[in-house]
Amino acid sequence: MDSMEIRRKQIVELVNQKEYVRFLEMKEHFPNVSEMTLRTDLKALDEEKKIVRIHGGAKSVQLVIGTDDYFNRRAVRNLQGKEEIAKKAVKLIRPDTAVFLDSGSTATSLAHLFPNQSNLIYTTGLSCATELADLSEPSVQIPGGRLNRYSISVYGTSVVQELSRVNFHQTFLGVTNYMAQTGFTCGNSEEAILKRTAISQAEQVVVLMDSQKLGVKGTYSICSLEEIDILVSDGNLPEDFLADCKSHNVKVL
Repeated sequence: MDSMEIRRKQIVELVNQKEYVRFLEMKEHFPNVSEMTLRTDLKALDEEKKIVRIHGGAKSVQLVIGTDDYFNRRAVRNLQGKEEIAKKAVKLIRPDTAVFLDSGSTATSLAHLFPNQSNLIYTTGLSCATELADLSEPSVQIPGGRLNRYSISVYGTSVVQELSRVNFHQTFLGVTNYMAQTGFTCGNSEEAILKRTAISQAEQVVVLMDSQKLGVKGTYSICSLEEIDILVSDGNLPEDFLADCKSHNVKVL
């Protein structure tokens, strides 16, 4: 690996660690590199989708797109935890009900196990729809919207409008992070609105979240702990958080 590759790798690590780095701060980290070279590095890394170059600095990809990384990388992260969550969540699904299934790698794991029974399923996850395509009994609806190439999903105003006309028995929601101060969060404002709509239209809200997402601050709030009914996780949640769930009448599986 040459000096340029090493430096660019260090830039990506710095941006991911801090989420947002001003150009002046970057110059301090690389005092022996010219401004022109650093700007060239940022441009190249932005084109490679390793960072997002903005005026005055750079942001991490995960902060901007709110998907905690590209879908294909998330799909192989903590596989055991995602499978455990999916096995627990699938037991909650009742036949002859309307279900909203969010996008994301954990939701895709749930879609893979979805029973071949009579359900109306709305999903914004194209990877979820692919898994559900093998089933003959459910009716699967994909709202029309814009493509998020990172999370392999659809989003936007038209999706929100369509979901607002459907009354769901259950919403299975994916989240990016959780902190007590911010509640459940993601990194994309439009996705946050979409998720809030799916929550408001549901009789029962089920959040799918592995323990690694706990205690991490996100950008856009989706909902608070008291707004959900069930939290399905991987069995590694700390006792203080479990106590918070109990105090808010949230069932933890």
